[in-house]
Amino acid sequence: MKLGVFTVLFGGLPFEAMLDEVKSLGLEAVEIGTGTYPGDAHCQPAQLLADDAKVTAFKRAVDSRGLMISGLSCHGNPLHPNREIASGFHETYVKTIELAARLEVPVVNLFSGCPGDHEGAKYPNWPVSPWPQDYQEVFEWQWREKVIPYWKEWGAFAERHGVKLAFEMHGGFSVHNPGTLLKLRDAVGEVIGANFDPSHMYWQGIDPVAAIHHLGAAGAIHHFHAKDTATNPVHGPINGVLDMTPHSEWNRRSWIFRTVGYGHDLKHWADIVSALRTVGYDYVMSIEHEDSLMSIDEGIRKAVANLKQVIIADAAAKPWWA
Repeated sequence: MKLGVFTVLFGGLPFEAMLDEVKSLGLEAVEIGTGTYPGDAHCQPAQLLADDAKVTAFKRAVDSRGLMISGLSCHGNPLHPNREIASGFHETYVKTIELAARLEVPVVNLFSGCPGDHEGAKYPNWPVSPWPQDYQEVFEWQWREKVIPYWKEWGAFAERHGVKLAFEMHGGFSVHNPGTLLKLRDAVGEVIGANFDPSHMYWQGIDPVAAIHHLGAAGAIHHFHAKDTATNPVHGPINGVLDMTPHSEWNRRSWIFRTVGYGHDLKHWADIVSALRTVGYDYVMSIEHEDSLMSIDEGIRKAVANLKQVIIADAAAKPWWA
């Protein structure tokens, strides 16, 4: 298993300076945004695809530092009911898949998207309650008419390019928990898997260790985000997990994202690492830093230090004692 970072937190640095910073942290992999929500500070797919020399130079800059690209990330909403908005997300997705193939990057990280509630909708509708029946009808319509048809077509596109799709199970999107991830995988195929981020499991009340075993049994974990979550001891028990307080008002929210080890202790993170090893995941743990209480520098350094204590880097030994 290798330790890496989602490089959006270094968006203020030029590409090669960012790589130097990652290397100085003792990391081995980078996950790079290609547009939409993560931004494209370090990678503009259309520009690279138009120039073979730029693709070669991009790859050489990573390889020469002994780093690897664990995934390209284009988190967006290609199912948005506003067709103009959806078109932008879709175009970035297509270019990201094409670039991943050119760079020989095996995984693209993304969101499933979330449609509206009918053909004339203007905004996404995220149904999370089976009653009143209206929500169940919206849910069934979305999956039948939008979610499954889109990803059947564009999952096949990724598969033809030799790229796996790693969906982050994130609130606000059709795929937001292991059940909906497997629902899409069952409909589309093994190209679909998870970009498993424990932080989104915590606030939904899901046990990440149990979820890793559940998804891992199906071979459905393609990538991993290392990010923690903490519940506010005052506001959490009062307002619960479905809290619309803006993330910028972190002191009033029910929960906030934390650096690894500041939401759950290192024994818990060791259990996560062991679960990943048990189900055969031996790829990258990519640190995503969104801790409201820490600077970028302190947050990433603490995450690296904590994860280095628990990550299992070497291949498992045979049971020499038995």
